[in-house]
Amino acid sequence: MRREPIVLFDNGTHQCLCFDNLVTGEGVQSNQFLIVDHGQYLLIDPGGDLTYTPLSLELSKLFPLQELDYIFASHQDPDIIAALDKWLLHTRARVICSKLWARFLPHLTANYLAVSHGISTYDRVIPLPDRGQSVALGRCQLKMLPAHFLHSVGNFQLYDPVSKILFSGDMGASLVDDASPVQDFAAHMPHMAAFHRRYMASNKVGRLWAAMVRDLDVQMMVPQHGRPFVGKAMIDQFLDWIEGLECGMDLLGPEDYRVPR
Repeated sequence: MRREPIVLFDNGTHQCLCFDNLVTGEGVQSNQFLIVDHGQYLLIDPGGDLTYTPLSLELSKLFPLQELDYIFASHQDPDIIAALDKWLLHTRARVICSKLWARFLPHLTANYLAVSHGISTYDRVIPLPDRGQSVALGRCQLKMLPAHFLHSVGNFQLYDPVSKILFSGDMGASLVDDASPVQDFAAHMPHMAAFHRRYMASNKVGRLWAAMVRDLDVQMMVPQHGRPFVGKAMIDQFLDWIEGLECGMDLLGPEDYRVPR
């Protein structure tokens, strides 16, 4: 039996919800997020066919699906936006993503959308410039933050200044089966280390990202996979860790670029 979404924040006019248990079978656990402000709706990283049906059913319990205003796609991976054609067909949502990936999104949508329904994929996209921008949702201004090479070349994260939540995509992701808050950072680290060493581009980028985040008032950091970090002390532990982590290109040498036998 599926449980209700996790309420991350709710002040009566602004809500942040997490759906953490929609993937079953062979798929990696993933979190989908909904931000609501004064009757407008933004969905973060809705995923592919594994999540489309259960997620759309859960959202339909909260509001008419057609009224979804925005979909934020942090990067281009299948577990982020592979079911794009269904969202374009069944909602009015516009898709917010990096300008680098905007031109590729038509590859995710079938020709029938244009032929039978007159839907132009590109007309429904809001391409983000490399340095990011603010997007109005209801009465708040959501911040689309540059997070390039963490792990995608055109990567963005979303900061909500009302809830003070950073939706951090793959940064902070952990390979666990639930989205309960991290209680012990040292004990949690083994669930993150191998993933970050491989998926993040370099220590330089990690340090640049951490410096940007330290300039924000972040009370909760929620990744697309695994457990959130709640409270400044826990978030600071993560920032200290990622600032010192060698990853990606830092770990590569000649032995990694050899012709296979």
